[in-house]
Amino acid sequence: MEGRISICVIAVLMALISCSEAQEHIAPPVYDRDSASVMTSYGINTLISDSGVIKYRIVTERWDINTVKNPSRWTFEKGIFFEQFDERFHVEAYIQADSAWYFDQQKLWHLRGRVRIRNNNGMLYESEELFWDGTRHEFYSNVFSKVTTPERNMEGTYFLSDEHMTHYTVSNSKGSFEREDMTGEKSEEEKEPKSPNDTIHQFEPYVRPQAQKHRRNEI
Repeated sequence: MEGRISICVIAVLMALISCSEAQEHIAPPVYDRDSASVMTSYGINTLISDSGVIKYRIVTERWDINTVKNPSRWTFEKGIFFEQFDERFHVEAYIQADSAWYFDQQKLWHLRGRVRIRNNNGMLYESEELFWDGTRHEFYSNVFSKVTTPERNMEGTYFLSDEHMTHYTVSNSKGSFEREDMTGEKSEEEKEPKSPNDTIHQFEPYVRPQAQKHRRNEI
């Protein structure tokens, strides 16, 4: 009888020891949810309206929307292609980039990698980075940019333009011009008054504090 009791006591002690030494292998909880997108879509071809008017077509391979990150943003890491429409739904310009971010609260686009814009006036803009401010309705860049038109080529380290790419500024610029531009002589077309829609080129250095601020932002 005593032998049975001692065996039971030993069994209980061994069970208690084994329970005390057991460890649970559980991963720590994840509290940071800012890396998770609330929506991910693939193969997008959609129209975007502004104030009830269709203004753009967006074509992209992948579209992520994240409202948890600060600031909230749309991400297009697989590239993006825009068609920009006028009020009559005619294509006004084409815009493309290797990647893009849209900060919806600031209405600010950040385009990176082989940024190209071509409008109906025959103008081609090329850069590696461009910002598109939807509040001020402006394009601007703080890196090397190249502007090609049927009349001339220009390059500069700072670029500022309206959304229609009809009035723009290139600072610290260099480029090739027609002979009349160098001698001061004007052609018959240049002697005529320019309409408000004609392109205006300014070559004075232009520093925009807001653009410099966006340049330092990290994605």
